[in-house]
Amino acid sequence: MARVTVEDCVVLVPNRFELVMLAAHRARALASGAELKLERDRDKNPVVALREIAEEKLDLGSLHESLVKGMQKRIEPDRPEEEVTELMASEQQNWIGASMDDMDSDDVMDADLDEEEEDDNGLVDDFGPATGSFEDVEAKD
Repeated sequence: MARVTVEDCVVLVPNRFELVMLAAHRARALASGAELKLERDRDKNPVVALREIAEEKLDLGSLHESLVKGMQKRIEPDRPEEEVTELMASEQQNWIGASMDDMDSDDVMDADLDEEEEDDNGLVDDFGPATGSFEDVEAKD
């Protein structure tokens, strides 16, 4: 790499680390078939990338955005449109309504009572009715 090319780039991108990241990203893009913005002149991809940056042939903002998107691990999913969301909600209501219609009202009440059994104090016990109490037991060594 020519020192002149790097010095020309530092004027446009003062942070050398960012310059290296941008040039490397552009060099990888060139290696994968991106369009050249100037003549190659038997230069390798990193030198061509630096020359493109130095001669302002690239939009640095879009190059930076492309770099950031390429480095992201988590890509946020597209949000569904409002119309699709409304259809999904109505479909869910239809499923809930259909499952409730299949059960009789007595079955619903029995299911609720089976899930929660109360002990003598009115406390809900998910493990069944209380059996006895704790007794003091002497610990053995």
